[in-house]
Amino acid sequence: MGKSSIQCFFFVILTIFITIVSCSNAATNQREVEDESEFSYEWNKENGPEKWGKLKPEWKMCGKGEMQSPIDLMDKRVKLVSHLGRLTRDYKPSNATLKNRGHDMMLRFEEEEGSGSIVINGSEYKLLQLHWHSPSEHTINGRRFALELHMVHENINGSMAVVTVLYKIGRPDSFLGLLENKLSAITDQDEAEKNVGMIDPRNIKIGSRKYYRYVGSLTTPPCTQNVTWTVVKKVRTASRNQVRLLRVAVHDDSNTNARPVQPTNKRVVKLYRPKSL
Repeated sequence: MGKSSIQCFFFVILTIFITIVSCSNAATNQREVEDESEFSYEWNKENGPEKWGKLKPEWKMCGKGEMQSPIDLMDKRVKLVSHLGRLTRDYKPSNATLKNRGHDMMLRFEEEEGSGSIVINGSEYKLLQLHWHSPSEHTINGRRFALELHMVHENINGSMAVVTVLYKIGRPDSFLGLLENKLSAITDQDEAEKNVGMIDPRNIKIGSRKYYRYVGSLTTPPCTQNVTWTVVKKVRTASRNQVRLLRVAVHDDSNTNARPVQPTNKRVVKLYRPKSL
């Protein structure tokens, strides 16, 4: 191989490497921010929800985007469908870390081990992390619930998909029950991050084959759009203490970390209902 051929070969390899790194960084930049201290949920505050889009250039979609989340899931606007298919989940136990991001507690799964995935429209989305909002961000026919779980996924192209479970006050949730002691430990020690060992996402109860599906955005900066949302129709229960613990563990002196409902605009919201029902 001549000198020019070798140079050409290394140039091609370098180009491929730069492309991979750039795509990886671009995908990471589209995710929710890891440090939530730069914005707040308090209305009329200089860094409140209505000002997010002006805090940083890369957060502009929070103010200008027309496909923002959360939204109100109204019966009169829902299109009933049966072709989407059941939500195919293939999760597995994974080593996980609890992290206080500023306004919420995030349970991050270690990516090198993998915690499994879901399949949406033929594309596999890997489960990255989950976190909670209280009260709920999404509403159903104007009704807001006590708690909302977000299970955040990403596919190989960097596209995001979030599976959401809503909770009202009632019997304790079994998955949250497994985390209560771990949340209390972080609260007591004021730690920002703590490894909590193996966590099995299969223990998250969904309990319904019906779900809402629409295209929206992340509900925290940078408010990235074209996120596929799957909101489970069945509202589950969590105890008042479990909801309180998720807020107390954060130490942000706020009684909410729920973004206000955004305009639906002309988006289609589908409700999947199996033909057998």
